[in-house]
Formats: sequence, C-alpha cells, structure tokens
Amino acid sequence: MSDINMDTVDEIGLAIVGCGTIGRIRAKYAREYPGVKWLGLCDINDELGKQLAEDTNADFYTNDFNELINRPEVNAVMIITDENKHFDPTMAAVEQGHKLFIEKPLATEARESKQILDALTEAKLDACIGYTQRFRRRFLTVKERLTNGQIGDVHSVTTRAFMNRMVPIATIAKTNARHNLTPMVVSGTHSLDMSMWLMEGKKPATVYAKSVDKVLNEWGTKDSTFGIFTMDDGTLFSMNICWALPEVWPGTVYGLEIGIVGKEGVIDIEDTHRDLVLATNEKLPGGYISGGYEAPERHVDFLTSYPPGDIWNDQLYGPMREETIGWFTRILMGTPTPHCTAAEGHSNLMCTMAMDLSAKRGEEVQLPIDPEDFYK
Repeated sequence: MSDINMDTVDEIGLAIVGCGTIGRIRAKYAREYPGVKWLGLCDINDELGKQLAEDTNADFYTNDFNELINRPEVNAVMIITDENKHFDPTMAAVEQGHKLFIEKPLATEARESKQILDALTEAKLDACIGYTQRFRRRFLTVKERLTNGQIGDVHSVTTRAFMNRMVPIATIAKTNARHNLTPMVVSGTHSLDMSMWLMEGKKPATVYAKSVDKVLNEWGTKDSTFGIFTMDDGTLFSMNICWALPEVWPGTVYGLEIGIVGKEGVIDIEDTHRDLVLATNEKLPGGYISGGYEAPERHVDFLTSYPPGDIWNDQLYGPMREETIGWFTRILMGTPTPHCTAAEGHSNLMCTMAMDLSAKRGEEVQLPIDPEDFYK
C-alpha cells in the first residue's frame, strides 16, 4: 500500500464510533488535543454515549453512525465498536474518504477484512489499526535494535501470552456471534502483531496449531492455542496463548514473553509485570473493566499490566495515549509513526484464523491463505 494518500488535514473533525471503555479513553484524549476542533460521538447505547458526550463536551452525539460519519465537519473517524461490528461503520468512513483508525482486529470475518482492505487500497486511504503495544518504550527499543542489525539475522522466535479469563468472558457475553471470538483472533493477535512487526520482512509460509477447550467451552471458545509458523526464509516462530487462567490471576490483562534469537545475538523480553506487585486486604478494582461484566474480588495485582496504560490523577498515561496522540499528529503533520497498517492488520487476522483452521483440521496450513478457504 505504498501509494497511500498521506495528505494531511489542517484541523481534525473527529467522529468516534463506540463509546465503551476504549472509546471513552480515546475521546478524552481527543478533547484535550488542540488539533481536534470538532468531536462527534456515536453509540447504540444512548445512556453510555450521552454520558460520554456530556463528560467530553462533545459537539455532536447520535446513535446512528451514518449520520455522524456523513457530517460535514468530519474528516477523521475512529472505529471503536465491539470486535465483530467494525465492518459497516468502517466502509461508511471509506466511502466518505476519511482518515481512519480502527481498533483491532480489522474485522472478525475474513471476507469482511479483505473487503475493507480492498476498499482502502482502491481509495488510497491511510488507515491505522489499534495495536497499542507498538507504542510501549520497551518494544520500540527492541524494534530499533533489530532494525540496526544488532543480533544479526533472526532465525528463531518464541512468544507466550498468558491472560486470565476476564477478557474472553466479558467479550463473548456481549454477543451471540461468537464463532470467530477465539483466543488468537481477539487477544493473541496483539502478541502475534508484535512478533511479526519485530520480524519485519519475513513472510509466514505455513502454520501448524493445536487448541484445547476444557474451561471456556461453555462460552463457545477455546482455552489455549499453540502454533508453529515457518517463515519464507526458514525462520521458526512459535506463537502460544492461553486466556483461561483463573479470574483472580493478578495480571490485569496481558502477560507476555518473547525470545528472539539471531545469528549474532539474542533479545529476551519478559513483559509479565511481575516486577511490581500489590497485595492488600482491601478489595481491588476488577482489573479488566467492560460494560456489563462484574469481576470477582481480587487482592493481588501485577501493576502496569493493563495494556492501555496507568492512571494518575484520573488521567491515563501510557501507550494508548502515545498511540492516539501519535495518530492525530500523523494526520495533521504527516509524521511517521509505528502504527499498524491496514495491510498488516489484515495479514494478522489471516494468520490468527489460519491457526484456528489448522487446529480444527489437525494439519498444517499453507500461507498466505485465501479468505474464501475459511468458508469451505
């Protein structure tokens, strides 16, 4: 997508579709950012949306995303709906030629993801996908060292993600369209994106995976998926996720370990947050916060393990602030940023779904894969 139109805007007229937890965070950043001159919000839950509109002094609110996206003030759109509701508002924004920021994944259906990518490519629109962890200093540092060749050509990568079951329960409880809400598609995609980004230039050629569902089968999803990718140059990449740890597991969301071995060296990343532990007799807030989900009582917390960042004085600092403001700067000034592109987002979805397909078939899957293969 090298022919993307990177023309900047003079000021931002921002439409945010989705006013849940992440929509609220990004809307607050938008209201504080001087380049955002107009802010409009949309949500199907009027109570949620109107409250955020009041809290951010939004210029406009509606529960109809078409009405918002078609407003003359709008030139940039953030799609922050539930994972399986990205397609319609995204396509509406593409039709209007707006700058786009879409929460991961690009879509939860392979066909829809390809349609979005094709539409963006044809329109030559700049679109960024919300893979927030790219904006954490530790991963930016690793990326720079790899780019500079400090460990030589990479030949082996191992990735392990551990999560408690708060995220899958909260995510799946919101919808009956659950068939693609798997550990890889919803959450493993973050660590897969990070690993693929760090291996930039290497293309996945095959994947073989296995899954197990002893705990979360009642919710219609898997507990764990483990897989091995072979890249086009022979590099091996193991990608493993379990999101079925007990809800009282102290990690608020993510615990990640990545090992990257090159011909001349190694980078070993422990991002488990076990270096900062809070234990108390007092009841702690419920870790992962999502509408309608009540977390169990917790007394131990791995501090800094909430991916968007950390609260000080009712303000959230961390990678989601950097990512959101970075996107505003990108579309106002054309500043290069480490955002995930739409092409990378589509590839991530195909890889995560290929892992699920391999586990279902019990055989290796060739990559890249045609989206239609998931419907045969």
